[in-house]
Amino acid sequence: MKYIVLIGDGMSDLPLKELKGRTPLEAAKTPNMDRLAQMGACGMVSNVPAGMAPGSDIANMSIFGYDPKKYYSGRGPLEAVSLGIKLKKGEFAFRCNLVTIRVNVMEDFTAGHISTAEAKKLIKMLDKTIGSKNVRFYPGLSYRHIAVFSGIKDDLSRVECTPPHDITGKQIERYLPSGKGSEKINYLMSESTMYLLEDPVNIARMDKKQRPANMIWLWGQGKTPSMPSFKKIYNKKAAVITAVHLLKGMAATAGMTSIDVPGATGFLDTNYEAKASYALKALKKHDIVFVHVEAPDECGHMGDTGLKVRAIEDFDRKIVGKIFRELEASGEEFKMLVLPDHPTPIKVMSHTADPVPFVIFCSDGSGRGKYSQPAYSEKNIKKSGFSIKDGHQLIGKRLFCT
Repeated sequence: MKYIVLIGDGMSDLPLKELKGRTPLEAAKTPNMDRLAQMGACGMVSNVPAGMAPGSDIANMSIFGYDPKKYYSGRGPLEAVSLGIKLKKGEFAFRCNLVTIRVNVMEDFTAGHISTAEAKKLIKMLDKTIGSKNVRFYPGLSYRHIAVFSGIKDDLSRVECTPPHDITGKQIERYLPSGKGSEKINYLMSESTMYLLEDPVNIARMDKKQRPANMIWLWGQGKTPSMPSFKKIYNKKAAVITAVHLLKGMAATAGMTSIDVPGATGFLDTNYEAKASYALKALKKHDIVFVHVEAPDECGHMGDTGLKVRAIEDFDRKIVGKIFRELEASGEEFKMLVLPDHPTPIKVMSHTADPVPFVIFCSDGSGRGKYSQPAYSEKNIKKSGFSIKDGHQLIGKRLFCT
């Protein structure tokens, strides 16, 4: 038996006036997910434990089968792992976004989806100018990078930081890092603006009418994560396909194989076809493969309804459809789980902790029955009447049926 988990990040949403009271999932043409809902077992799952922030880190940790209340140690450290950064005792890793601030407003938490090549130059420049023996900057992908603090007496894990994607269009003063130890963090964020604005990369971007990466935003901090291997817990060899360093780091920490796909960007221009092909190839050597697609979440943060509908349709056609057809044609027994990690509603342009719809399809037809639904959407899946309170149990108790 082979297992495939397809994650449409932030796919779930709320009804929208511009979609005549429908959610993007309801408005999108999703014949493949609809077919799975008709032939599989549907339900709602809560991937974010009560009292925890609805981040992709926490939600995807649940999908991977790990209890966030037990294993979560911060987003930054997980992304650091994916970049090969080894944290020493007492060091803290922060997620470091390149952002666009205009008149003290968070205009764009992605700096116009700055290219990785441009961002790398800027991060290296910052490491030389505002970095020190106690602060190091490491380039990542597009706007997503890492800052590591060492030799700091304060417990930086207690500093209150706000994800920049939660405050698009808002004045930043209210959301700057606060608490004991935050002074150094705020100083670096402020200091970065002077060097970034004068850098040739940003001068060229502004000449092209592109949004400049004119500030860094530090958040998601923590110390070295520790998780038991997926193989040890579930006796399954696992692989993960994603463009996001967060999930790559989580995979590495859990002893999963992280597979790099050419052209995987984490946005609408990602190489969907290659992701699907690499996933099918990975299934030949692994028992379970997780395929994560970031685009619906990014469009939710942008507040762009049309783009989110497009991202969902791309996910359905180029990932779900392709993988399902080829697995079905192979004749090999398989189970497929499709779900978002959390909602990213257009109305709030951020994550929420609400339950999300899932469907599990079994190639032997055993999943079809009272939990099947005519279409894959929030409203339809809720009608199944089935729900899972603790998302980390979905893999073991429902997919693997242990």
